[in-house]
Amino acid sequence: MNNIFNPIYRQDYLEGYSNGQNPYLKIAKDQSEAYIYGFNQGRLDYERMNGKVIHGIPKLIVTNKVLEDFLLAGMLGISINDDDYTAFQIDVISKWYQSGIEKYNPSQSSYLLGILEDNGIEII
Repeated sequence: MNNIFNPIYRQDYLEGYSNGQNPYLKIAKDQSEAYIYGFNQGRLDYERMNGKVIHGIPKLIVTNKVLEDFLLAGMLGISINDDDYTAFQIDVISKWYQSGIEKYNPSQSSYLLGILEDNGIEII
């Protein structure tokens, strides 16, 4: 099958991908090819950010959203709190944060912080 434009394949793939992102779930038997492929892709993405499931499930889960927040913190020159993250996760997070620091522009950051404060958003 392997056709992402087929709505049934796409639905099975997305369901599998979503379940693969959950470290507490295992792949169920008798699933479609699309589900299995999606599950494996989801699990690969999860393990890329959080480490292998067989090494344990961390207290905090890193997602793309979390990484984007650390990137933004680096861009704004904001210090980060990495408590409760594993060494593997801190390595991943630090790369994103460092990428943000490399893009840090103090004048842009002060302008953005001013806009955020004007809208009632406080940055700690």
